[in-house]
Amino acid sequence: MRNTRRAMSIALMVVSFVAGSLAQEIKTDYDRKADFSQYKTFSFEKVETKDPLWVGRITAAVEEALTTKGLTQVASGGDIAIIAIGMATDRQTLNTFYDNFGGGWGWRRWGGDDFGESTTTTETYRVGTLVVDLFDSKTKTLLWRGSASNTLSNNSGKNIKNFDKSVEKLFKEFPPKA
Repeated sequence: MRNTRRAMSIALMVVSFVAGSLAQEIKTDYDRKADFSQYKTFSFEKVETKDPLWVGRITAAVEEALTTKGLTQVASGGDIAIIAIGMATDRQTLNTFYDNFGGGWGWRRWGGDDFGESTTTTETYRVGTLVVDLFDSKTKTLLWRGSASNTLSNNSGKNIKNFDKSVEKLFKEFPPKA
């Protein structure tokens, strides 16, 4: 019985960790005074990431998202200047599980080891974050900022697929409604 409870606790831990860590986190904000209808072109000022393979992936995904919205990419001097930064960080979570919670239904004696044993584990997972800033090229003011975070796996193909979905969600409500 004790081993069954421990196995169930571990299974719940794995399911809750996986479900919680796979959620994408998308955040956007923008200048409420900006008239986004006046912007027709964009160009990349800087795309920065530690992994050079991701520079092209970031550029391609943001380009696709903006061209889908009716903007045109130009080599330089676009109405909108884009700075995109990709990073990855390690995060940790603590999980505590209790075994033998005093046994059975009804009255329990309080004191001693009524709550049984507890086990706390530390889980480390890697999170990738993309921050995209859109600036007015003439005034150099920030127009729009979006960030997308997602848990990374050891599978590059899966990471690319999840990244593309994140960028799509990031620009879903772009341009903001007046």
